[in-house]
Amino acid sequence: MPGLLYVVATPIGNLEDMTYRAVRVLKEADWIACEDTRTTGRLLKHYEIGTRTVSYHDHNEEARAAELVERLLNGDTGALVSDAGTPLLSDPGYRIVKAAVDAGVTVQPLPGASALLAALVVSGLPTDQFHFGGFLPAKAMQREKVLRELLHEEATLVFYEAPHRVVESLEAVQQTYGDRQVVAARELTKMYEEVLRGTAGEIAANLKARDMVRGEFVILIAKGVAVSDRTVEEAVGDMIAAGVERMDAIKTVAKERGLSKREVYRMVAEK
Repeated sequence: MPGLLYVVATPIGNLEDMTYRAVRVLKEADWIACEDTRTTGRLLKHYEIGTRTVSYHDHNEEARAAELVERLLNGDTGALVSDAGTPLLSDPGYRIVKAAVDAGVTVQPLPGASALLAALVVSGLPTDQFHFGGFLPAKAMQREKVLRELLHEEATLVFYEAPHRVVESLEAVQQTYGDRQVVAARELTKMYEEVLRGTAGEIAANLKARDMVRGEFVILIAKGVAVSDRTVEEAVGDMIAAGVERMDAIKTVAKERGLSKREVYRMVAEK
């Protein structure tokens, strides 16, 4: 009879953010699949959990998935964790879960800490709808493309960012979104937890003035205005005001509205 795979959330910083159920399941499991056995090992030691660990990461996940599913089909109870927080959210693990589901193995979530949700609920931005975009691309052109495509998304935008790229990402947000409200949260649940609020430019300037920036960031951007709520001229004008080049603004609005660049150019020129 097939076994069972638990997807277990672990603390994102504060070790007290571990549920009783998570501790019990990790103790009772036949094995724990984790990104880094050393990182998870520290958590297991803290809770006196002696279950053996198996490593998986971006480079071995496909092969490891087949191996672990075979064990599950033979009746094992397995637990999948990430280095911190809820597995699969900008972390490996998808292939293992999909392979288990495809093989008919029962997969159960064990909810807990998540940097995404922790930042969202303290941001002060609307939570009725949100768009999680994972990590923004490292290359400037790709990052700009992603941000522009979401310019009119009617939901709070949420991204993860590394400390060494956070300033340039915030500057890109300022260029694309102008003075829209932004929140940057870092080191959530840890000793130096910090939530910065303001425009992206203001937050970027704050961080640039520091000797060093540490900790993973969650960047949240206030929702946009629906395309249908503005005229073509207003849409182009707003993008130009946000720092976008005129012809780039015309090209973007034309694509959004299903118009030709020539049509949009004429509408703007006639004003």
